Amino acid sequence: MSDADQKRPQDEADLTTVPADDVMPAPPPSPEMARREEDEGPSTLSAEATDAAIEAEEALEALAEAQGESVEEAPADSPGEFSSGEQPEPVSEMQKRFALTPKLERKVAKAIDEEKLKKAGKLARRLHAADLADLIERLSYEQRAQLLDVLRDSFDAEVLPYLDETVRDEVVELLGPETVGRAIAELDSDDAIAIIEDLDEGEKEAILAAVDPADRALLEEGLTFPEYSAGRLMQRELVAVPSHWTVGQTIDFMRTNPNLPDDFYEIFIVDPRFKPVGVLSLGRLLHNKRPVRLRDIMSGDFVRLQAETPQDEVAYLFRQYGLVSAPVVNESGRLLGRVTVDDVVDIVDEEAEEDILRLGGVSESDLQSNVLATVRQRMPWLLVNLGAAILATRVIALFEGTIEEIVALAVLMPIVASMGGNAGTQTMTVMVRALAMRELSVSNAWRVVGKELLVGLLNGVVMATLIGMVAGLWFSPLIGAVIAAAMICNLITAGLMGTLVPLTLQKCKVDPAVASAVFLTTITDVMGFFAFLGLATAVLL
Repeated sequence: MSDADQKRPQDEADLTTVPADDVMPAPPPSPEMARREEDEGPSTLSAEATDAAIEAEEALEALAEAQGESVEEAPADSPGEFSSGEQPEPVSEMQKRFALTPKLERKVAKAIDEEKLKKAGKLARRLHAADLADLIERLSYEQRAQLLDVLRDSFDAEVLPYLDETVRDEVVELLGPETVGRAIAELDSDDAIAIIEDLDEGEKEAILAAVDPADRALLEEGLTFPEYSAGRLMQRELVAVPSHWTVGQTIDFMRTNPNLPDDFYEIFIVDPRFKPVGVLSLGRLLHNKRPVRLRDIMSGDFVRLQAETPQDEVAYLFRQYGLVSAPVVNESGRLLGRVTVDDVVDIVDEEAEEDILRLGGVSESDLQSNVLATVRQRMPWLLVNLGAAILATRVIALFEGTIEEIVALAVLMPIVASMGGNAGTQTMTVMVRALAMRELSVSNAWRVVGKELLVGLLNGVVMATLIGMVAGLWFSPLIGAVIAAAMICNLITAGLMGTLVPLTLQKCKVDPAVASAVFLTTITDVMGFFAFLGLATAVLL
C-alpha cells in the first residue's frame, strides 16, 4: 500500500510522453527463460505431481530405514517413480487443479507429529495461499503452532484473508505482532483492515505499531468508519486522473507510475477538489486515440458510495446495476477509495451463509470454536425453543380429559404439528430470501400473502384427504374427518404465518432470519394442537 494513490495525478509537464508507435505487445519469453520454466516447473504443483512427490519421499525413507542409512528428502518438485502401496483416494476434478490433497494433509500432519518440521514446512510451502489456509484450519492447535513456527520467516501474507476468523485470531497470536505487521503491509488495504478490525485492542495497537507510518495512517482512518460499511470494505489503492487529460497522457501516467493497483478495471475522473465526476473503463480508454480528452469519453452517470453505506446496500447496488467497481466518497464528496466486485462477491457469500446459519440458531465460528464457546452460542436459542415447547404442552393440557377418553388422539397429534411446521418453514424460507434479495416490498406483499394462503389451502386439502383416509381406516371415519379438518386449518395458518412473521419482524427492525423460525414453530404447534383437540372435543365427545 502507498499513500501515493491518494494524491492527485501530476501535471502534464511532469509526464513522460511516449509516442503512439511505442505501444507494442510484450515480447515473447526468451529461449533461456522457456528452458528454465521447463526445467524448474511451476511454483505450485498440481495434485498429481504433489502426490507423486510424496510417494517418492515415502519410498526413499522406507529404503533408508531398511538399509539403516539416512537419505535427504526428495526435492519439492521431484516427479517420483515409487509407489507407497496405498490405495489412492478418489480425486475430484477440482482437486486435480490444485495441490491440496488428502494424502498431502496426512503427510504434513504426520511430519509434524514425528517432529520432522523442516519436511512439514517444505510440503506446506508448495501450496497456494488458499490451500495453505485450508491446511492450517484442518490441523489441531498444537500442530498449527509448530507449522507456523517453521513458516514464520517466510509466511505468505495472502494466507491471512483466506482463514476462518476464529483460526485467524489464533494464527495472529501465534505469529506475533511483528510478523503480522510485515505481512499486512503486503496486502491490499481492504484485506488488511478486515484482518485488524476483529482483533483485541491490545493486539490491534501492537500490529499497527509494527506497520510503516504511512500505511498505518490509512489503516487507522479506515478503522474509524462503521463496521460492515463501504468505508471498511473499500480499497485505498486506485487510479484517479483529471478530466482535462488526454488518453495518451493517461496511458503514459499508468506506464510510469510504480504505485498502480495490482488489479483495476476502471479509472476515476476527478475535479480539482478530488471529487469524482466520471468513470472510464480500461477498454474504452484503449479504444480511443491518444489526443481524445477524457471528459469527452467518460461516463458521468455512475454510482457513488458514501463511506457509511452498509455493506448489504453496497451488495444490492452492485447486483442491481451490474457494477464492476464504484468510488467511495466522504461527506464532502471527496474520493476516498473504491469497492470492487470481488469484495462484493465475498459479501454476498457471507450474507447468504449468515442467513442460513441463523435459521438454525448457530454461527459461522461453531466449527472452529471450542466446546464451551459453542455451548454459549447455541444455548440461548435452545432455551427459547424450550419455552415454545412448554407453551405447546400447556395447550395439550387443556384437553387432558379428551385425550384420556380417546387415546388415538395422542397417536395422531404429532402428525398435525409436524405438517404445520414443515409447511410454515417452506413459506418462511422463501419469504426470508425474498426480503434479503429485496424482491418483496409493500406493493407486492399482500399479493404474496394471498398466494401463500391459497397454496396452504390446496396443500391442506390434499394432505387432509390422505391423512383422513389413513386415520379413518386405522381408527374410525369420524377421527379421520377430525384430523383432516385440523390439517387444513393448520396448513392455512402455516402459509399465513410463514408470510406475516418475517414481514412483521422486519418492520420491527428484527432480522427475520434470526427469529422467524421460533415464532413460526410456536404458532403452528399451538394452532395444530388446538384445532385438532378442540375439534375432537366438540365432535367426538
